[in-house]
Amino acid sequence: MTPRRRYLALLGGLTIVLLAGATAGLALGSVRIPAGEVWAIVTGAAEPGPHRTIVLEVRAPRVVLGAVTGAGLAVIGTTLQALVRNPLADPFLLGVSSGASAGAVAVIVLGAGAGVATTVALPAAAFAGALAALVLVYALARRAGSLAGGRLVLAGVAVSYVLSALTSLILVTSASAEHVTEVLHWTLGGLGGARWDMLALPALALAAGTLLLIALARPLDLLLVGEEGATVLGLDTGRFRAAAFVLASLLTGVLVAYTGSIGFVGLMVPHAARMAVGAAHRTLLPVAALGGAAFLVLADLAARTVAAPQDIPVGVLTALTGGPFFLWMLRGHGARAEGGPA
Repeated sequence: MTPRRRYLALLGGLTIVLLAGATAGLALGSVRIPAGEVWAIVTGAAEPGPHRTIVLEVRAPRVVLGAVTGAGLAVIGTTLQALVRNPLADPFLLGVSSGASAGAVAVIVLGAGAGVATTVALPAAAFAGALAALVLVYALARRAGSLAGGRLVLAGVAVSYVLSALTSLILVTSASAEHVTEVLHWTLGGLGGARWDMLALPALALAAGTLLLIALARPLDLLLVGEEGATVLGLDTGRFRAAAFVLASLLTGVLVAYTGSIGFVGLMVPHAARMAVGAAHRTLLPVAALGGAAFLVLADLAARTVAAPQDIPVGVLTALTGGPFFLWMLRGHGARAEGGPA
């Protein structure tokens, strides 16, 4: 089989996994609905009834938001790992998600932008927080013109803790118990509040951001050869990184504004995709997007069925699986840095 056919077969396989996961997400829950009836409802062939309401109004927005968020986080993680040339980069570990959370929580609790919070002020504040956190981490980690992997992770963890403390401070000083409950559930990262009217902006941001990053695949590839090599090959690395950081922060802010902070998807999925198709971003980004969508749809299905009727925030489940993966990556990264076996 030629490499092109293997690549197309991989895309087809991931699409099938995503569709199977979405079907299971629509069918399983407190009320089980046969898969055949689910497809009849989705295609408009079923008669109106309670099952139609459950599938189309309750479960479908959650499945779609999960697919969009998973794809977006995987694309962001792939991009950040290329920009900072570090396999441990992830919007959660670099403090980007925490920055977005702090900005969004400030809007919710302090009431800035009341009345348009869900459409304009909330994503805008999340974007501003994500961009500020990313710029701060990058500045702290960069030393004498180089970017050390260990400093990057430490700076990201430190900034993430500071911003999490800031978020807690805003909550503690909030006079409204309703705000505390709402934000606490939101900061754990979940898809339970999904509605059709909140899907347009994340979907548009994902489509535009992914297409733009695929168009920028060559500059992202050039960064993999190093700062000097990319400059010699004609890339203005400073300007390109600045523009790409803004794009990654914008996409992170939009996603976090609607789902809260869901960690480690942007760390695990890009690595799996890179092992399957290599490091060339023109082929890597579509695989990462499809893999991230399928992963988060299945993770959310597990989160709401494994302890039913309790609905576990999917961010808790991704943290439980991503934490050990990160430690495994950290051990391998440290071994390579010391010249030992991974």
